[in-house]
Amino acid sequence: MVRQPLSVEYALLGLVRERPMHGYEIYQRLRAGQGLGLVWQVKQGLLYAMLNRLEEDGLLTATLEARGARPPRKLWQLTPEGARVFAVWLRQPVEHGRDVRVEFLAKLFFAWQDGALATHMLIEAQRAMTTDLLAKLKERAAALERERSYDWLVLRYRIGQLEAALQWFDECAGV
Repeated sequence: MVRQPLSVEYALLGLVRERPMHGYEIYQRLRAGQGLGLVWQVKQGLLYAMLNRLEEDGLLTATLEARGARPPRKLWQLTPEGARVFAVWLRQPVEHGRDVRVEFLAKLFFAWQDGALATHMLIEAQRAMTTDLLAKLKERAAALERERSYDWLVLRYRIGQLEAALQWFDECAGV
């Protein structure tokens, strides 16, 4: 069975896509209160475990850099397979409304770096996915309208989130 990377691992591939980086540099980028650091916070130990797992999966490769008397450190680079896997992930909209807050924002970060066309294509794909999901949720909620049960309340909440996301996609498209 092939293990699919976690969404944060895809983001690590995206950071290394920019240029080879040391693990601590990646950690500092994610700790910053800007860019991808606004979306994700990762503990340093977990970050290194994920980098090693991505290397085991053939998506990253590391070269050791000597540092005199200090222990060598790894310089992480994206492999061709890592670049392919990242590109596929980047183009696909998220499937669940709950994933817009983190995973879609990470994708938007990288699409933004790739330019207006990549950003537009990602937003439109996400808008189509969200519109389809919204229609399905509205249909389910309509069937429960008369009883106004807990399930109906949950569906109404999710509908509100998706409607807000669609409005926000309009804002994104206008930037």
